[in-house]
Amino acid sequence: MRILVCISHVPDTTSKINFSDGDTKFDTNGVQFVINPNDEFGLTRAMWFKEKQAVHVTVVNVGGAETEPTLRKALAIGADAAIRVNTVATDGFSVAKQLANVVKQGDYDLVIAGRESIDYNGGMVPGMVAGLTHANFVNNCISLEVDGNSVKAVREIDGGKETLSTTLPLVIGGQKGLVEESDLRIPNMRGIMMARQKPLTVLEPVDATNETSSVKFEKPAPKGAVKLVSPDNLDELINLLHNEAKVI
Repeated sequence: MRILVCISHVPDTTSKINFSDGDTKFDTNGVQFVINPNDEFGLTRAMWFKEKQAVHVTVVNVGGAETEPTLRKALAIGADAAIRVNTVATDGFSVAKQLANVVKQGDYDLVIAGRESIDYNGGMVPGMVAGLTHANFVNNCISLEVDGNSVKAVREIDGGKETLSTTLPLVIGGQKGLVEESDLRIPNMRGIMMARQKPLTVLEPVDATNETSSVKFEKPAPKGAVKLVSPDNLDELINLLHNEAKVI
């Protein structure tokens, strides 16, 4: 089985976020980038398949040369090869077209992507990749078992879980539950050294039109001051809720 794991290069959640050029561009100065957490759950699940079955795991990212350290980390965790599509990831549809081209060229059986990236939270790329490659699709996937060409998957739905049976080829949008946080792997020195010898292929992008563009970024408004009301003064509380907060 050939598995392709999609890797997003995203800011660490502890990074201080700023914008430049009149709040039209994300300022990367001083920002630490990591593997997108949802993608890291998928990568770890792919490693489990590799350890139990005859599986070849490739990781792929759409981005510039600055994303290669993230791909190298994925190789150090255990992936066999890496692909970087040499174009800036600015639009979900264009990214999906680049990934779909990689899928078609590599004839992959299973594509594991995170359900969304933690920077833009678009949640659109895995489904579009499935549509462009005519593969089956399971989103919000929290469990995945493959037996030959048959697949059993569990996904989160409102108020519960749903168990599905499907077949390869398959694209999933994975999340925590594919593995737990305690199962995530930290590259050791041997893995880091071996990653230097593994192939990292750079592909030029296919033609793809950006369907959306970012006009402006804006930070959430700061929280307002808290006004405390004595529990003995219900009349004042009702007055504030009615006339100031306007929630009643």
